[in-house]
Amino acid sequence: MTSGKASAFPISTSDLTIEYPPHGASSAFVAVHGLTLQLAPGEVLGLLGESGSGKSTVARILSGAALTSDFGDVRPVITGGEASVLGHKLRRIGRRALNEVTFGVGMLAQDAAETLPATMTVAEIVAEPVLDRDRRYNSVALATRVATMIDAVRLPLSVLDKFPYELSSGQRQRVALARALVFGPELLIADEPTAGVDATVRHAVIDLISELQREREFSALVISHDLAVLRRVANRIAVMHQGVLVGLGTIEDVFTDPWHPYVAEMAKALTITQHHTESV
Repeated sequence: MTSGKASAFPISTSDLTIEYPPHGASSAFVAVHGLTLQLAPGEVLGLLGESGSGKSTVARILSGAALTSDFGDVRPVITGGEASVLGHKLRRIGRRALNEVTFGVGMLAQDAAETLPATMTVAEIVAEPVLDRDRRYNSVALATRVATMIDAVRLPLSVLDKFPYELSSGQRQRVALARALVFGPELLIADEPTAGVDATVRHAVIDLISELQREREFSALVISHDLAVLRRVANRIAVMHQGVLVGLGTIEDVFTDPWHPYVAEMAKALTITQHHTESV
């Protein structure tokens, strides 16, 4: 075996460096530099940063999505340090261990709600990950599992026979979440879970993730550029800037005593916003 149980933490990274290899006219690009952090069992860690900070690259590696052979575009690769997910070391991971990782991690991709298969019903979409692993899965048990998940994400069972175009953006995101959680994962990685969702239901979507996390007792990495989103769900936050971890701790700790100029500027902007809000 090339990988074994390595850590009690659902996620543990040590000096992790991730690169995109040369492709066409593009040279190699280091997306993440020396990332070290841990996610405790049952914890929700928020990963905060602007576009291009390396957040989604981290999600693609830690979910195992970038390590599978059917990953379509240029794949990021671990070139330094190590990352462990659910006890499995990801660098040079074997196929069986990778299969365990992708089974135990629910991945809610940034565009998940907008890329639901247009020709499939909600029931088929939520069932697809199960059938991809086992085409002979009992149909009655699968129907029950799918209906249970749709109910869990607070959707009526009447949506099971609908197609994505018949749903609102918030409903599509809930379907995508049901699909991500259909195996009952130990870990959820949600990349910008409120992206593309109507502003009126963004808080409802993130609050749903928080409720499900408490009910089902999974750990979660929630990635967002929006601090207001993470404030509603995260126990701690990690702040990334240009591929580097520049803040880690509770929201109050990170912004009360920032040690990096990027975080200090964010803290300053937050203070100005709060003062403005209080004076209105």
